Amino acid sequence: MNTKGKVSGIIANLVIVEVDGPVSQNEICYINMIDVRLMAEVIRISGKNTYVQVFESTRGLKPGTEVDFTGHMLEATLGPGILSKIYDGLQHDLSKMEGVFLKKGDYTPALENDKLWEFKPLAKEGDTVVPSSWLGEVKENWMPHKIMVPFKLKGTFTIKSIAVHGEYKINDNIAILTDAENNEIPVSMVQKWPIKLPIKAYKEKPRPFKLMETGVRVIDSLNPIVEGGTGFIPGPFGTGKTVLQHALSKQADADMIIVAACGERANEVVEIFAEFPELSMFADLN
Repeated sequence: MNTKGKVSGIIANLVIVEVDGPVSQNEICYINMIDVRLMAEVIRISGKNTYVQVFESTRGLKPGTEVDFTGHMLEATLGPGILSKIYDGLQHDLSKMEGVFLKKGDYTPALENDKLWEFKPLAKEGDTVVPSSWLGEVKENWMPHKIMVPFKLKGTFTIKSIAVHGEYKINDNIAILTDAENNEIPVSMVQKWPIKLPIKAYKEKPRPFKLMETGVRVIDSLNPIVEGGTGFIPGPFGTGKTVLQHALSKQADADMIIVAACGERANEVVEIFAEFPELSMFADLN
């Protein structure tokens, strides 16, 4: 049973909660106001008092309000449908929200729970697998989205059963794994990964060696970037950093572009949202 608590103090977005059980650092909780639920994260624990940082306005919140702790950290939801989405900082789908401004407590699912995806198995019954092993793939747009053994599992597993080639929802079980004690572990196409924990499901990190064509000649000639490497664009306000990022995103030899707009001006972000969905990899061929 998850821990519950009650609000005992409010200092702007910092809320003090008196709990009735154990909580963990960085655990997510929901403050149950009359009309909305506010999402918050544990940032400090002192005896029965837990200090939580609310992600939005606490206007109207009163002492005595009940709080539900979820038992998990802030997580990213991974699975088919994550591409071509526009999220806020908590991975809520902005396309499903009404109005220009975000409403307090308006949370939307990160993925399409009812959409059918064509699943193609890459493994078979009886195979031995470990975390990050490929079970199958789903083609999302032009990208083959690999469905893997969840990273949070530990050890070696055997595939007891796996779904045949066909259409499934993201929360349908596409495989059943068994561990050393013969416990069954269902696996769907969705994984949840705590954002503050690194993924370590690899033996070694390959060293970048192949140059990536950015489409900007001065960069390719004087400051080339390798595939798997890192580049940066320093400069003061108004020097064209964002414009250059747009050019790299449009012209670089990359299969997927992820834009994290943090501290950007609103007009530049809106331009990205409006223009990028209309781009075509075949535009120069027509």
